[in-house]
Amino acid sequence: MKIFLSDEEIPKMWYNILPDLPEKLPVPRDRDGNPAKPEDLEVVFAKELIRQEFSEERWIRIPEEVREIYRLWRPTPLFRARRLEKYLRTPAKIYYKFESISPAGSHKPNTAVAQAYYNMKEGVERLTTETGAGQWGSALAFACSMFGLEATIYMVKVSYMQKPFRRILMELWGAKVFPSPSENTSFGREILKKDPENPGSLGIAISEAIEDAVTHENTKYTLGSVLNHVLLHQTVIGLEAKKQLEALDEYPDLIVGCIGGGSSFSGLFWPFYYDKVHGKAEKDVEFLAVEPTACPTITKGVYTYDHGDTARLTPLLKMHTLGHDFVPPPIHAGGLRYHGMAPTLCLLANHGIVKAKAYNQVEVFDAASIFVKTEGHLPAPEPAHAIKAVIDEALKCRETGESKTILFLLCGHGHFDMKAYQDYLDGKLIPYEYPEEEVRKSIERLKSMYPWIS
Repeated sequence: MKIFLSDEEIPKMWYNILPDLPEKLPVPRDRDGNPAKPEDLEVVFAKELIRQEFSEERWIRIPEEVREIYRLWRPTPLFRARRLEKYLRTPAKIYYKFESISPAGSHKPNTAVAQAYYNMKEGVERLTTETGAGQWGSALAFACSMFGLEATIYMVKVSYMQKPFRRILMELWGAKVFPSPSENTSFGREILKKDPENPGSLGIAISEAIEDAVTHENTKYTLGSVLNHVLLHQTVIGLEAKKQLEALDEYPDLIVGCIGGGSSFSGLFWPFYYDKVHGKAEKDVEFLAVEPTACPTITKGVYTYDHGDTARLTPLLKMHTLGHDFVPPPIHAGGLRYHGMAPTLCLLANHGIVKAKAYNQVEVFDAASIFVKTEGHLPAPEPAHAIKAVIDEALKCRETGESKTILFLLCGHGHFDMKAYQDYLDGKLIPYEYPEEEVRKSIERLKSMYPWIS
């Protein structure tokens, strides 16, 4: 069963969570611990995106030019996973919002289109960014092609090698793609000089993309997750899902999503959090974030100030972090290999409003295998983490007899992840666990650099 909405029901406003948080979001800080000013970010981001980043407006209008491009794939369908329910013999009702039908095959264009639009309006000619699994890079390349902008994308080297078809897709949309670390920036060359075989990380790729942006005219940097303006653009997902569930007279008991930087999960659950805060929720809905044991940012990371990139070009954000010098194991969920997390999501996790779980990639691919055999759709490795948690929760319902309504986000398809699935079928996947000792060492190095960090 699938539920569609009409084009006219694409949301006209994005929801901004900042005024509804349980406490004020800690401000970004510079290396001396001083609050970063919005104008300090203008060398990197478009002015309107900076305004949205710090805005206390609860609802922000979506430009009609952005909604017009959204119409290429939005509204996205909501499915009920009846065949999965039957396979699990669970009384739980499982629904999933299906973002895989976008041109880039994931949720990422929801913010890429908005960011490209605002940059175009301000006369920017070229955008730079990083990408892990390639979904964000694909989305930005697509969005730039819609508005006549150039795109330069630094793709984490291990993913660049694992997923050549993602690179080809970006290039078809006109983007230039470099494996990161690269010879294209001074920071990339510095990394390669020390370690020619460095597999790359999102932190390194961010540093390269920012360096490229700030050293060239008419160029700005864009980010696919973590920051507030990115997450609020994704709320079209949850706002549509609410309407679709209303049509079925349903409301979720539990909302589940994968987290790398936090944008897809936040886009799904923020509108339901709004209901909860304002007394409009039909149930005491719970929120569950799922991450890999190889990059356990919330489940093992420390809640403190840290840079968003390895070269320490960004301001320091208060977030759960594994340390900005974190280099992840080469697991196949490339979009979940980031050392930090969205500050809003971290604050909510710190208050116990969002719960978090971590799974290793073997059990995650086991869950993906069940899903593709029952529901037919091939999930990307990232949302397969959410599927694993959903299956576990549904099996608990089978044991207790409780009939929960579970909503999760299938934020992208796995059609470019066949090497990952081949490795799974061949028994080559390893259940990586990132050691807590490495987190401790990294945070100690961080605090030695900045004594003001508690």
